[in-house]
Amino acid sequence: MNKLFFYIVLLSVFVISTPTKSQAQARIEVALEAALPAPERPLYLVADFNNWNPGNPDYALTRNPDGTYYIVLDNVPDRFSYKFTQGNWDLVEGTAAGKPLPNRIYNQSTDSGTIKVAIEGWENGYTFVVRQIPETTPHDANLYITGNFNNWNPGDKNFQLNKKVDGTYQVKVYTDLDKIEYKFTRGNWESVEARESGKALPNRVFYPNDGIDDTTVQVEIAGWEDMMGTLHFFSLYDLLLVFSVFQGILLIVAIPSIHSYNRDANRWLMISLGLSSLMILLYLMSNYQVFVNVSPKLILLPDFILFLYAPLFYFYLIKLLFNVRRLPSRWYLHFIPFLIQFFVYLPYLLRSDKIFLLNLMNQQTDILLLFITFGFLGLLWNGYYWLLFRRTLNTYRADFQTNQSYDQNLQYLNTVLILQFVCLCLWGFMYVLLSVHWFFQVDLTFLIESSVDVIWLAFSFIPYFVGYYAIHQPETFKAAPRPLSIFDDVLETSVGQSMLKDVKVETDLTEEKENLAPYIEKLEKHMDGTKPYVNPKLSLAELAGQVDMPTHLLSRIINEHFEKNFFDFINSYRIDEFKRLINDTRNHNLTFLSLAYEVGFNSKTAFNRSFKKITNQTPREYFESVTNG
Repeated sequence: MNKLFFYIVLLSVFVISTPTKSQAQARIEVALEAALPAPERPLYLVADFNNWNPGNPDYALTRNPDGTYYIVLDNVPDRFSYKFTQGNWDLVEGTAAGKPLPNRIYNQSTDSGTIKVAIEGWENGYTFVVRQIPETTPHDANLYITGNFNNWNPGDKNFQLNKKVDGTYQVKVYTDLDKIEYKFTRGNWESVEARESGKALPNRVFYPNDGIDDTTVQVEIAGWEDMMGTLHFFSLYDLLLVFSVFQGILLIVAIPSIHSYNRDANRWLMISLGLSSLMILLYLMSNYQVFVNVSPKLILLPDFILFLYAPLFYFYLIKLLFNVRRLPSRWYLHFIPFLIQFFVYLPYLLRSDKIFLLNLMNQQTDILLLFITFGFLGLLWNGYYWLLFRRTLNTYRADFQTNQSYDQNLQYLNTVLILQFVCLCLWGFMYVLLSVHWFFQVDLTFLIESSVDVIWLAFSFIPYFVGYYAIHQPETFKAAPRPLSIFDDVLETSVGQSMLKDVKVETDLTEEKENLAPYIEKLEKHMDGTKPYVNPKLSLAELAGQVDMPTHLLSRIINEHFEKNFFDFINSYRIDEFKRLINDTRNHNLTFLSLAYEVGFNSKTAFNRSFKKITNQTPREYFESVTNG
């Protein structure tokens, strides 16, 4: 029995003193020869004994002060396979060239004690090569790459470029992102790269999964935002925008001093010019990173013109062209889209500058959707108002030709409509490019940005034409009020008053219908005898007073008997008088234009247009047909 007990104790001591495979310990130290793809994430060991879990927190390495990492493994097998990751298989170590690396092998018999290894690279590695830098770059400057792969840190030491013997600058970036957005800096956002002109450069974009096997990206840096010479600081484009801003400011100062009958209209014009000039200036400033760094939300402010400009210009038009003493009773409805936009933008305006700038650099989805959605709604809104402007102008012209005999120079409004239409076309084209850019993954960033620039450039010309007209032609015929917009009431006259007036007019015309012949004869005799048409400013009311008949009766006679409006009726007499003068050989030493002025036309354009409309010939063609006949 004692002998049996002795063997049991001996066997127990032998078992306890003999190590097993599950009791081995290993220490692995890791040096980084390639920067971590995601510096903010831990480094993990993944092995066959932990089921190749790439992000097991029990196997996270500890970082030493000198930048190396280590991990102590207890109770591991004598032999195992392992690798290092940063939490998932998209961030796994690789070769220095970014290619897959075979599994590392630990063998207790050969790797006893502390194992030292080095991570030379990571899978999904891309080499960025800067082939050329600006001549103004300081010789001792350090260059960095920053992007969505390092949280847009402009001076991250892990992403500093190294100068090679061939003069290029290179840096390795490891990331699992499907879209790499990046820029180059000299250590901070004040010294970020720019265009040659000094204007801010949009984020560079590289798509790793676009089917290109080459992992080397070659670029050139055209300029730095803080190193531009005076002559290159502003491009011609920027100067045109600056001149437009100054033009708007000068017009705002000059217009109040103009003595005209359009003071109410000019007030709205000044508000419109002030808004346009301010937004053009803000847009220009938002193109320079130096301003955006100080106030990132500056980039939001120009968007407020999307829903403000059109209503203000509409109020200017109706005040300018129609006899309107007050705005429509529901004028505030025109500004509801602007209020909606303001409250949607408000959370972004209240966001901290640092967070907003980071969101902007990352092109965060909600910010992109904000710009795209309101930009598209703004396109529809301004498209509606463009049609409203056109309708307003056509309505005015119809009223004008019913009451006046001269041609008023409103060509500037046609020019404004053309410029606005160009802006709308470019606006729509930009959304076509944006659709192609998104759905077909084609990099059209430059074209999209250029479209936006051209839209603002075309828009900046509008103050020139509007201001010139306000100064050089201050007086405008006032047509009768009209409800034009879907938000407008009848502007001045109530429905009841209008109906009573229409009934009275209809009654008068019914009574006079059977006895119009004397009035027609009287009118023709007056036209042939006194030649009132030679007065270039002759109006329907003035002619009615001369022939002593009601205005509405004279208008009816001209419309129904002569089948013309007042404008064409008077111009037909002028054309007949012109023909008589030109057939007189005593006038052959005079020019067509001098004869046109003599018969009552107030401009060469009005004369040529009316002559062609009435005779279906130009004045020259008519003269040649007479002389050759």
